[in-house]
Amino acid sequence: MKTLGDTLKCAREEKELILRKVAAEVDIDQSLISKFEKNERKPTMEQIVRLAKFYGLPESELIINWYSEKIAEELKYTESTSEILKVAEEKINYYKAQENGK
Repeated sequence: MKTLGDTLKCAREEKELILRKVAAEVDIDQSLISKFEKNERKPTMEQIVRLAKFYGLPESELIINWYSEKIAEELKYTESTSEILKVAEEKINYYKAQENGK
């Protein structure tokens, strides 16, 4: 399974770009991009959007990866993970229904 960092690093390497070039193009510090690629730090949503556009990657794919890693990191030492995720999904559906006036 590829991490977000793996995906970003592969995209950069496929385009044969050095970190400095990517940093200049997307206006994100080179050391930050390096940390993203090493999974030492998570990009912000704005940075995800910029990197997706720059690399020509599907924005939704990176966002899903970003959120899933955030959730996985939060729950990795928790018991009943499946139940937590099931209830969270139910709550999300409830919130969406409330917003739509149902």
